[in-house]
Amino acid sequence: MDTIRRPFLFFYILMTSLLLISPTLCHAQQTTDSLQYYYNVILNPEKSFDLHNGINYYLLQKERDITNQDTLSAINDLRMIAIAQFKIGYRYESENAIVEALRLIGKLKYRDTLIGPRIGLYNHLGKVYRGFDNNDKAIETYNMALKIAKKRKDSITILNNKANVYKDLGEYELAKNQFTLIYNMLINEEDSLLYARVLDNLGYVQSKLNDPIAFNHINEALEIRVTKNDLIGMYTSYKNLAHYFLDRNNKAKALFYANKGYNVVKKINSGIYTQDALSLFLELDSDPKVLEYNRLTDSISKARQMAENKNAFMKYNLEEERKKTEASRLQQEREKRLKLRYQSVAAIILIVLIASFIVFQDRYKRGKIEQIHKTETRISKKVHDEVANDIYHIMTKLQSLPMVNEEVMDDLEDIYVKTRDISKENSALNVKEDFEGLLNDLLVSYKGDSVNVITRNLTKIDWNSISELKKISVYRVLQELMTNMKKHSKAFLVALTFERVKKKIVINYSDNGVGCKVIKNSGLLNVENRIVSLNGTITFESKLNKGFKVKITI
Repeated sequence: MDTIRRPFLFFYILMTSLLLISPTLCHAQQTTDSLQYYYNVILNPEKSFDLHNGINYYLLQKERDITNQDTLSAINDLRMIAIAQFKIGYRYESENAIVEALRLIGKLKYRDTLIGPRIGLYNHLGKVYRGFDNNDKAIETYNMALKIAKKRKDSITILNNKANVYKDLGEYELAKNQFTLIYNMLINEEDSLLYARVLDNLGYVQSKLNDPIAFNHINEALEIRVTKNDLIGMYTSYKNLAHYFLDRNNKAKALFYANKGYNVVKKINSGIYTQDALSLFLELDSDPKVLEYNRLTDSISKARQMAENKNAFMKYNLEEERKKTEASRLQQEREKRLKLRYQSVAAIILIVLIASFIVFQDRYKRGKIEQIHKTETRISKKVHDEVANDIYHIMTKLQSLPMVNEEVMDDLEDIYVKTRDISKENSALNVKEDFEGLLNDLLVSYKGDSVNVITRNLTKIDWNSISELKKISVYRVLQELMTNMKKHSKAFLVALTFERVKKKIVINYSDNGVGCKVIKNSGLLNVENRIVSLNGTITFESKLNKGFKVKITI
């Protein structure tokens, strides 16, 4: 029983799986078959409703592909729609379909890699403009396709269509050269329909130039197209043969091929091809009124086509140019912002460097001043401890001797006093506390029976807010000025005023001494160097017998 049940269970599972999978496979296969069927129907229509059915199919397919976000398939759908619309005679609609496809490509990030689709769209657009008799626009779009074409076959197709524009313009020699070039490129080409197309075109322009080989070329192209059942190609060959014999006044042969072409067009079921085939019969009619009617009808038709042509591609190009301009503007704006950032960073770096330099310079000056003060203190201590003490010991020894010259003793005492004074002038200063009292004691020490020292506003300065280096410098500068006054000026009145101007201290010194001629690098150089080292200023004003004035800003 189990032996029978197991095969049955396996068969049941297998059949169920096939039933579940087969609808999906069938749908996928059906979609593929439909695409191939309608693709062939549009390229080679055989029945009157083939092109319309193809358009309807691809319109629905495009909507499905857009919904599924399959942009590449939607682009191909639009191209097939455009081809069918052009064959029916809906040139304006065909142009719009191409432009819509180009817009879809423009939205893709990898659009530059889609060379094949873009070439196909530009090539078809060239045909549309050729149908509008807008030859300049046709050449322009063919050149756009040539610019991106990389395959030899693509280039041949575009060059062939471009040469057709020269043919329409009646520039047969130029068209012949172009077709001959393409023909030589196709010697080893396996695509027989492409070969037939170029050969037929070459034969046509050769017939216009009365080349005897023209008929053979057109006829050879026709045979290939008949073999491949290329209905549109067959019609073109029959039309060219009709023109060949019409140009040679053989109306019977021309009418024969015109009828052949008309019979093929009825199978294509294209309004534009049917109209073109019927117009060929009007060309065969020699009645002047019919010829005038034909010429006028063509003129009105072309004018209407140009009026109806809303030039969607031009609008598309303008839109693309606007996008490029906007992108360029945004890029320039980004570059401008980036430049401003760089400039801001550079400015900040420059400011930091300048500030660092100023701080470094200030620290360097402070360090230098501190070093000077330390050197002065060290020298002062050495002068006091070594020189002054040694002189004092010598004086003590000499005083113990019985026979000592008094003048020598006086000289030694003078040297001892000077040494002590030098030591005192450069001794260490405690300016942290009561600098006002320290400075006042200095100035008062120069008072005497013959000299009066007057100070003003000394107590109004907040000396605690002044740095130690500045206070030491002020003390040493005033000490040197007062010493200079005592030694040389013969003054009996000295006045000093102190002022606080913003963050600076201004000290005005004046005496009523004999004065002097102020010379740069004179004995007051040390005073000047002290002030300049603190970024201060000092000015001297003096005339002989008219006193001495100094203004210090620190």
